Amino acid sequence: MGATEGIDRFWLKNYPAGVPAEIDPGQYASLVQLLEEAFKKYAALPAYSCMGATLTYRQLDENSAAIGAWLQSKGLGKGNRVAIMMPNVLQYPVVLAGVLRAGCTVVNVNPLYTPRELEHQLKDSGADAIFILENFATTLQQVADKVPTRLIVVASMGDLLGFAKGLLVNFVVRNVKKMVPEYRLTNAYKFLDALADGLKLNLKPVQVSHDDVAFLQYTGGTTGVSKGATLTHRNIIANMLQSEAWYQPALKKLKPGEYPTTITALPLYHIFALTVCAMMSMRIGGHCVLIPNPRDIPGFVKELSKHRFHVFPAVNTLFNALLNDDEFRRLDFSRLILSAGGGMAVQEAVAKRWLEATGCPIAEGYGLSETSPVATANRSDTEKFTGTIGLPVSSTEIAILDDEGKHLPVGATGEIAIRGPQVMAGYWNRPDETAKVMTPDGFFRTGDIGIMDSEGFTKIVDRKKDMILVSGFNVYPNEVEGVVAAHPGVLECAAVGVPDEYAGEAVKLFVVKKDPALTERDIMDFCKEQLTGYKKPKYIEFRTDLPKTNVGKILRRELRDKKA
Repeated sequence: MGATEGIDRFWLKNYPAGVPAEIDPGQYASLVQLLEEAFKKYAALPAYSCMGATLTYRQLDENSAAIGAWLQSKGLGKGNRVAIMMPNVLQYPVVLAGVLRAGCTVVNVNPLYTPRELEHQLKDSGADAIFILENFATTLQQVADKVPTRLIVVASMGDLLGFAKGLLVNFVVRNVKKMVPEYRLTNAYKFLDALADGLKLNLKPVQVSHDDVAFLQYTGGTTGVSKGATLTHRNIIANMLQSEAWYQPALKKLKPGEYPTTITALPLYHIFALTVCAMMSMRIGGHCVLIPNPRDIPGFVKELSKHRFHVFPAVNTLFNALLNDDEFRRLDFSRLILSAGGGMAVQEAVAKRWLEATGCPIAEGYGLSETSPVATANRSDTEKFTGTIGLPVSSTEIAILDDEGKHLPVGATGEIAIRGPQVMAGYWNRPDETAKVMTPDGFFRTGDIGIMDSEGFTKIVDRKKDMILVSGFNVYPNEVEGVVAAHPGVLECAAVGVPDEYAGEAVKLFVVKKDPALTERDIMDFCKEQLTGYKKPKYIEFRTDLPKTNVGKILRRELRDKKA
């Protein structure tokens, strides 16, 4: 069944002028074709900038071809998985394009992962190689002998910043800021050596098709085990074209000969930035300004002051943090044509303040790793805050389902389900988990409970799963509980999400002690070793017991509702 058969897409009447009902993913045979077209078409234009250095599309072409050829010389190609564990630095787009051009699959890894989290992802994906920034190499060292990843390439912050600046940046990062913990990885290659060797080789063209896997995008699950959403070349092409089509009313505001500058503060290993920043920007000849550390608000604002930027994708917490900075409000927003909110709900108060400060409304969208990610979005041609996740984007259907999977009428509350060319092929090597979320007629069940109104706008009212959403990142209580329960002083525990002014939600942990001497600090220190920052509990409350069902299942909902 095609994406447009069998369901009344009554919301099309509310599409902005110029946004098509359908997109055609068939206009590209693969992401490789899309990238190579951009490299030739926009050769002289800036593609990515970071810390004052810029790569043109031509340089990105040469460098990524070198990385691709180097991977091929090591015997990697179609069917091999290559992990990238880097923040937003210039090496990321070079490696990204190089891996795809070699015919391999990209496995995006959060650089802040703990050894336990990294070990799971490298084992589960079967990653044959990894490109990692030296700042995080110590994490890899701790699991190197337990994972199948044999080819290791270590990059340094200054690698692509030019000789003098690169030396200076590396010196400061290593010796002044002490951001590179000691590590030992025998047989690891240096990024610049791999690049230099690759520049002497020729990239062999690889036949890559729509159904080949472009990305394994890891996302949590109700079981607490992180699963790889299998995203094909077609999935990402489709979602990039859907995003470009949806934002046409904003993009039409570009002056003739003007190419959009996109502020890329969201991490490129996160699906939202990958599609809406990297891919959409390269399709339209845009310039991505990479922000390695958006938490450094003064440094971030200083970087913003150097650019006339057009596109600003962010999550609510980032919009809010910037608005609380006096210098930010003094910036030049005259060319800002699109502010895209995603990853978590945008609060009305933040949206209102952003519009007042910048003159550009936030168009909030919704999606998941499993949908590449954009499934719905608000119009980019209105200042109205809807409090909804918007309308289904081109070639996309939204259905509201009951527990049996039957379609519910407009106005009824049920599970939001999505069908379209951006929906994943399934979870990597997990047919059982895939079967749980895919309906026989091709809808992906999101686990979010929502209601669609008569105009086609959907509002999320609850989550079916107990997932906690911290600054746009999914945290699964089972994973947090599994870690904490391993502490010898803990008898039992439960993790829930509680409202948090900064992050939308924060993790609160309820603990029943086995050891009376157990303290909050003991648990916090234990979690620090096992869980990346956003998964760590912000609050801990000790209890003598936890509410349970008659079969002994902990009632998280009761703990959450009491917010006790």
